[in-house]
Amino acid sequence: MTATTINTTSQNKFEKLKAEKDGLTLKAEIEKFALLGWEAMDETDREHRLKWLGVFFRPVTPGKFMMRLRMPNGILNSSQMRVLAEVVQRYGDDGCADVTTRQNFQLRGIRIEDLPEIFNRFKEVDLTSVQSGMDNVRNITGDPLAGLDASELYDTRDLVEQIQAMITNSGEGNSEFSNLPRKFNIAITGGRDNSVHAEINDLAFVPAFKDGNFGFNILVGGFFSAKRCDAAIPLNAWVAPEDVVAVCRAILEVYRDHGLRANRQKSRLMWLIDEWGLDKFRSEVELRLGKPFVPAAAKDEIDWEKRDHIGIHKQKQSDLYYVGLHVPVGRLYAEEMFELARIAEVYGSSEIRLTVEQNIVIPNISESSLASFFTEPLLEKFKINPEPLTRALVSCTGAQFCNFALIETKNRALAMIKALESELEMTHPVRIHWTGCPNSCGQPQVADIGLMGTKARKNGKPVEGVDIYMGGKVGKDAHLGTCVTKGVPCEDLQPVLRDLLVTHFGAKSKVLVNT
Repeated sequence: MTATTINTTSQNKFEKLKAEKDGLTLKAEIEKFALLGWEAMDETDREHRLKWLGVFFRPVTPGKFMMRLRMPNGILNSSQMRVLAEVVQRYGDDGCADVTTRQNFQLRGIRIEDLPEIFNRFKEVDLTSVQSGMDNVRNITGDPLAGLDASELYDTRDLVEQIQAMITNSGEGNSEFSNLPRKFNIAITGGRDNSVHAEINDLAFVPAFKDGNFGFNILVGGFFSAKRCDAAIPLNAWVAPEDVVAVCRAILEVYRDHGLRANRQKSRLMWLIDEWGLDKFRSEVELRLGKPFVPAAAKDEIDWEKRDHIGIHKQKQSDLYYVGLHVPVGRLYAEEMFELARIAEVYGSSEIRLTVEQNIVIPNISESSLASFFTEPLLEKFKINPEPLTRALVSCTGAQFCNFALIETKNRALAMIKALESELEMTHPVRIHWTGCPNSCGQPQVADIGLMGTKARKNGKPVEGVDIYMGGKVGKDAHLGTCVTKGVPCEDLQPVLRDLLVTHFGAKSKVLVNT
C-alpha cells in the first residue's frame, strides 16, 4: 500500500489537500511559480504543498519564504556551506540561516522567483530540501562526533545516509513516504552520551549489546505537540546494525497505513501505540519486517552525561582534533557562513558538523594548526569557551520569522542571558531553552529551565509571557521536565530566572562575590 492509496477515515483539511494533490508533484511546477510570483499562486500550493519541497510560506514575512534542508547526521562540506551562504547573501538583511535542534539548516528570506536557480545550485553540490516539512520524516539525527570519538561504539553516518536515501529516494522525493499521518522524527546514536536526545523521537536506536554482539535497543513514540508531550518508550526489541534500515521501513509502513488521521492533534505515532497497545504494534511491525524481533538487551550503553561538544577535543585519529564553536542561538549570516567554509577548508578536511544544541563542530584539525586556528576573527563571536549561561542557551525561531510563535525568542533570549551573566557568577552551564509556542521546537521539556511562549496578563492587559518548565534531563537517564509556573510576563522574567538560578543551580550574585 502506498501513500496515494491509503483509505483515510477522515476528510479534515490536511487529508483533503493531500488526497487532491501530492506535494511532491510541485517539483514540476517550480519554474511556473517563479514566473507567476507568490501572490498569484494557488493558496494551498503556496501555504502547504510547497512544504513537501522544503519551502515554507511565512505570513509574518510575506513574499519571503523559509527553506529547510535535509542534512543527515548534521554533516556538510565547505562547498555546500558556500552555496547556502550565497543563497542567503542574496537577500541582504533579510537573509540568514538558523541551525535547528535537529542538526539542520533553515534559510530565511527566500523568494519564489529564485527557487529554480536555488534548486539547481543544491543539486550541483548534493544538497536537498525534499520532504522536510508537513507529514514527512524530518531530518535524521545522528552523533555529531560519529567517526571522530574514540569512545563511540558505532559510527552512525552510513546508517543515517541509508535511511535518508530510503525515505527520500536519494533526495529526489519518494511518494511511498510522503503521506504519513503526521511528521515523524528518527534518531540513531552510537555513542554513550545520548547526543541525539533519543527520548524525544518517534523512533530512536540506542546502543546495546546482546549476547556479546553490538546492536541497538529501539525506542518508539517520543514527541512534543501542543496537545501532548511524551518520552519515547522501549519497544522491547533489539536490532543488529544491518537491519536498522529495514526496521525503519517497516515501522514507517505500519504508521503510514494504520496511523490515526481523523484528528491531527492525535495523529503522532504514540497515539497509535496507545490505541493498539505495544504488543500489537510490535507484532504488526514484525509482519512487515518478515521476522520476529529479538527481545531488547537488558540495558543500553547510554551511561555518560551529555556533552555539548564545545571547545577543543582530541579525535580518535592520531594528531587530529575537533573544535566545537558556540553559535549564539544558532543564527548565522552569509559572511559568517563563508568564513566557516573557509576555515573548515584551511584547517580541517572541509567538513562542518551541526549539533542539536545549534552549534558547529569543525573536525580534523591537525595539532600544528590549532594555534593559527584560534587566531581567526570568527572565533571572537563563535567562541570555544563561552560563558556558562550563553553556552547552554537554545532558542527556536520566534515571532521574528515564525507565525506560530506567540513571543519573540532569539533576540530576547540573548539579551536576557547577557543581563543575567552581568549579575550572576555561575560555576557550571544551565540549559535554558526558549520556544515561542506549544509546538516546542525549542524543546523546553528537555531543559534545566524551559520557557514556552504564551499570552500573559499584566495590569489587566495582554502581554507576551512564558510558561516555565523545570527538571528536564538529557544524556544518561534522560527524562522530560514539567511546567512549574504559568503566564509570567516576559518583562518580569529576568528576576524570576535570577531567583531560579540562585535557588536551584548555585548561582551567586557578582556583587556579593566581589565584596
